[in-house]
Amino acid sequence: MSVHTFASIYIGSYELTLKIFEFTAKKKMKEIDCVRTRTNLGKDIYHTESVGYETVEQLCDTLQEFLEIAKSYRANATEVYMSVAIRDASNELFVLDQIQIRTGIRARVLSNSEHRFITYETIAGRERFAEAVEDAAFVDIGGSGIQITLFRNGEIITTQHMDLGTIRLRNMLRNSDCSMDNYRRGLAEFIDKKIEVFRAMYLKQDVSNLILISDYGDMLLSTEEEDQRIVKADKFAKMTQKLLKKPEFGYEDPFVVPSLILFHALATSLGCKLVYVPGTNICDGIAFDYGRRKNLLLVNHSFEDDVLSASRNLAEHFKSYSPHIEALNRLATDIFTAMKKVHGLNKRHLLLLRVATLLHDVGKYVSISNGSISAYNIIMESEIIGLTHRERSIVAYTVLFNTLPLMKIDELPDPVDEESYIVFAKLSAILRVANALDQSHKQKFDSSRIILKDRELLITVEASEDLTLERALFANKTQYFEDVFSIKPVLKEKRVYRLRS
Repeated sequence: MSVHTFASIYIGSYELTLKIFEFTAKKKMKEIDCVRTRTNLGKDIYHTESVGYETVEQLCDTLQEFLEIAKSYRANATEVYMSVAIRDASNELFVLDQIQIRTGIRARVLSNSEHRFITYETIAGRERFAEAVEDAAFVDIGGSGIQITLFRNGEIITTQHMDLGTIRLRNMLRNSDCSMDNYRRGLAEFIDKKIEVFRAMYLKQDVSNLILISDYGDMLLSTEEEDQRIVKADKFAKMTQKLLKKPEFGYEDPFVVPSLILFHALATSLGCKLVYVPGTNICDGIAFDYGRRKNLLLVNHSFEDDVLSASRNLAEHFKSYSPHIEALNRLATDIFTAMKKVHGLNKRHLLLLRVATLLHDVGKYVSISNGSISAYNIIMESEIIGLTHRERSIVAYTVLFNTLPLMKIDELPDPVDEESYIVFAKLSAILRVANALDQSHKQKFDSSRIILKDRELLITVEASEDLTLERALFANKTQYFEDVFSIKPVLKEKRVYRLRS
């Protein structure tokens, strides 16, 4: 393979960034150029809830320049992403329209979950990542908020979004008449309180490593050597304090002080021993994501395992993880596989089905009688790293309609497109049948065999226990499945008799 050149452009809350990358024949990615410029996008949105015409002018002019630079490198492809902050602007659609008309660029607005996952991808793809996250907190700091992903034994325990972004922190005390010392002290108290809540809910013990993703991380560890980007936490905290004690520090860049105060709070409050600052940003993630999708990179990390790990731990958090969940996961997967020639779904949809099986009972922690509605709300409000907002919505609706009648598309509480509607209708139909097969939660089957024959889905089970309950509920669940797939599930039983000793 010849060298493949790629340009990634990110329109952030306070900065526009262009990075040029090369993908080599050895399936490696190398940055060859980086251009950054300031923007008032975030400032406009947080102050006036709209983007001013001067900022739009600057955005379009800068994007034109970036496109010329990409052209000079003969980039094979260019992708442009935009901060989720634009969603808070009253004139969002008009800004995007002006950008497309004047530059020819169709900027993709990232949801919070997409943004964090894209940044996470490029770090997770590194050779030493597994070692770093054996026991770690992965913190991605942006303008509007931060995302903390907690790892234990290399598995994702939880992902939580907190409104501690640098722009939000900068604006919080902006109008108060206080000295710089009081401003810094007030911010520190606010941040410490927020992190204290996170500790109380999710940190039963300290973490060993803090992985910090921030545009301002290079202020403290500006080196190309990977090993030199790892420092002891107490030393890292002292470095932030040393800079903050300089009276004149932070006046030129309004986001420096909030960043350093946040760095210090994270390094001291999470109980970590080491701090790792990879020196990467969203543009690296955009390029990595592109390379992975186009098979230009060799990636050993399993991102699907991350999704399942996060989902499993979310189920455990709500006391719903059980042998029934594992049995349901296996049955649903077998039905999906048996139907692969007729359901029109793909491997990604199977992942969403597996997530739905893991989370279908989480709502009973809140309400036994309204478990499916509670589960829907829990899933929609939870960050599951690796899933987009659209995918999370599909999972939530799959769980909701596992028990409730399917609503018409225009009656849904969270609007979806027709493709998503058809997907979760199919997934919920599969989940219903799988759930009916283990309605007693006793895993009565010694084995099962599921095959598609003509217009029937034959489910043959070997059981040593009575299946009266399963047979009765199975009959009630099959009509919805037939309506969706035009295929009739048929349950066949082979009794297994065990001799008593």
